[in-house]
Amino acid sequence: MDLNLIVISLQETEWIFATFLMGLIAFKIGLPPMVGFLVVGFIFKGVGLESTHELREIADLGVTLMLFTIGLKLDVKSLLRIQIWGVASAHMLITIIVYAGLFLMLSFSGLAVFSDIDIWTALLIAFALSFSSTVFAVKVLEGKNEMGALYAQIAIGILIVQDIFAVIFLTASTGKIPSVWALALLGLPIIRPVLYKIMDQVEHGELLVLYSLILAIGGATLFELVGMKADLGALIFGVLLAQHSKASEVSKTLYNFKDLFLVGFFVNIGLSGSPSIENLMIASILSILMFAKVFLFYWLSLKTLLRARTSFLTSLSLANYSEFGLIVGAIGVSNGWMSSDWLITIAIALAITFVIASPLNANAHDLYAKYSCRLRLWQSATRLEDELPVDVTGAEILVFGMGRIGTGVYEDLNYHFPNKVKGIDFNTGVFKEHDVYKRKVIYADVMDKDFWGSVDLSNISMVFLNLPDFDKNLFTVTQLKERGFQGHIAAIAMYDDEISILKDAGAAAVYNFYSEAGIGFAEHVRHNLLDSKKSLNETPSVKGQ
Repeated sequence: MDLNLIVISLQETEWIFATFLMGLIAFKIGLPPMVGFLVVGFIFKGVGLESTHELREIADLGVTLMLFTIGLKLDVKSLLRIQIWGVASAHMLITIIVYAGLFLMLSFSGLAVFSDIDIWTALLIAFALSFSSTVFAVKVLEGKNEMGALYAQIAIGILIVQDIFAVIFLTASTGKIPSVWALALLGLPIIRPVLYKIMDQVEHGELLVLYSLILAIGGATLFELVGMKADLGALIFGVLLAQHSKASEVSKTLYNFKDLFLVGFFVNIGLSGSPSIENLMIASILSILMFAKVFLFYWLSLKTLLRARTSFLTSLSLANYSEFGLIVGAIGVSNGWMSSDWLITIAIALAITFVIASPLNANAHDLYAKYSCRLRLWQSATRLEDELPVDVTGAEILVFGMGRIGTGVYEDLNYHFPNKVKGIDFNTGVFKEHDVYKRKVIYADVMDKDFWGSVDLSNISMVFLNLPDFDKNLFTVTQLKERGFQGHIAAIAMYDDEISILKDAGAAAVYNFYSEAGIGFAEHVRHNLLDSKKSLNETPSVKGQ
């Protein structure tokens, strides 16, 4: 074996260590590690290092895998909602007009960076700044385990509509007309059964990983071969597999791969240029203007009849500039439509808005709870079907979190206490699945203070908490106790140290998921064996007949 194939040079080791160190520092001060990765890129650029072909390939692969996993979770029909395509289109149009007008006015200010701006340059820069970051939003939402929440689905839908606009621009700006073979892509749904059949055959493990990578990268390559944007191909192939039973497993399988390659993406952004004082000043002003974008998202969302909370959380998820803005800027520079200074300025503004948006999103639920009275003044009295008030009438037992564990709890309780059990989940996809099986499941988010202010718990005697993370379980116990709930609270925990915290908060029974799974399995088998022996003993003998 040639060990030279796996040797990492000293310089590469330094890059990896520096990236890890800055990511760790960012994480420890409450920011996403991606902010640290961006800073590393700026530092590398400042000491004279340049982006390499290998780093750009890693960055591109990270974006490709991210779009593929988004496609796996995407409900195409959801893009047809006015809350998604309407808000995305109106927001982009208004942002471009306002920003372009501002830049044209500043062209008379005497500032050097604005001196050569004409109407087309102003429109291009405004277009680049009209996007919000898909990478940032996905990372933040995944980190909070809220990808299935209604506001998250709307935010991701808006980002995908924006990405579609970006793909159209990229295709048009390169001057390349898609090949006539691009029309054949319309027939991709025909091969879906074949893709599904192969997916069934690979089962699990390393073959599933390899097949998933082939589909993501192969889809991107196929689209590129016919003159289409490669990333769009990864997204489309993800959508093709979205209805397969293994879609969720594939998404989880590729999660760490995607995260690893996206490190290169953020470092590469930082390497896009060395900032000057003027770049920093303008980027700071653009970062302040970002709040106008957030308010516009909020206002437009309210106009489509979304609740104040949903509109607020959606807007904060989009409170930044986008990596697509850098791509648009890079094309503008390469075609001579704008100066390279603007590309550096957009990169700095992107980094600053990431820093601003990180704590805002981390504390989004608390911020809404603090300012909810004011924010609700703006919302319409009309409610969408997804956001109707929660009604638990007739229930005596509530099951929070209707994933696999919650579903098992629901089924067992409903068997022993028919029509007395209701499930509650914030994942819109899970909610629809249970509706098919006629389970009584209500859509609601336990982090929503409005929910706790309206739900009637007077007839509830027992609550089971099977939520996806410890913080949500703890928050729910706290809210139940603050509402004066006198019934029994049972919760699951993943680690032993969480058990005492939940009990101190008011939970009557807490079960370690991993240790109790073994006990539950043994009990299940024991009951089945006893029932089997009992039925055999009770069977009349036919001897002598």
